[in-house]
Amino acid sequence: MKIADCEILILPGYAGSEGDHWQARWADRLSTGRIIVQDDWNHPDPDAWRTRIVEAVNAAVRPVILIAHSLGVVAAVQASPHFRPGVVRGALLVAFPDVETTPNLPASVTAFAPVPREPLPFPSLVVASRNDPYCSYERAEDFAYAWGAVVVDAGESGHINVASGHGPWPEGLMRLAGFLKSL
Repeated sequence: MKIADCEILILPGYAGSEGDHWQARWADRLSTGRIIVQDDWNHPDPDAWRTRIVEAVNAAVRPVILIAHSLGVVAAVQASPHFRPGVVRGALLVAFPDVETTPNLPASVTAFAPVPREPLPFPSLVVASRNDPYCSYERAEDFAYAWGAVVVDAGESGHINVASGHGPWPEGLMRLAGFLKSL
């Protein structure tokens, strides 16, 4: 699958994706990419976030590829049963946050618990870091396997965001290109 043949829906996490974040850069760089904007990035409402994602996916006129980061991963997984069948062709799910067991998360973030463990109805890659402060690698791997996703070990990459040195994240773009080729 080529980027020009699909809609790339980019789903940021808690606090959104600032201008230097790889998701914001990809939205500018990918011709069919766009960020699904939420009403309040800093006080996320699970129902509102899921609804916005479902609306964007179901309004798509071409096949959809989801690119989610952090809390956007959880919202995408929760929204997936409400997508039109077959519209989402794949998902790149990066830095899944364990909203169920990570201590000291804001209440608006833990409100996204529990996280579904049913298989996703589309191929997906879960990119997980060995030292993500919001989720152990083992826990991310466990959820990925439950979803039927392929796990990509990102090594010690933190939360795969600007703070962990992942501005443009060219390795992620290469991973996305390989994933699209496989679809």
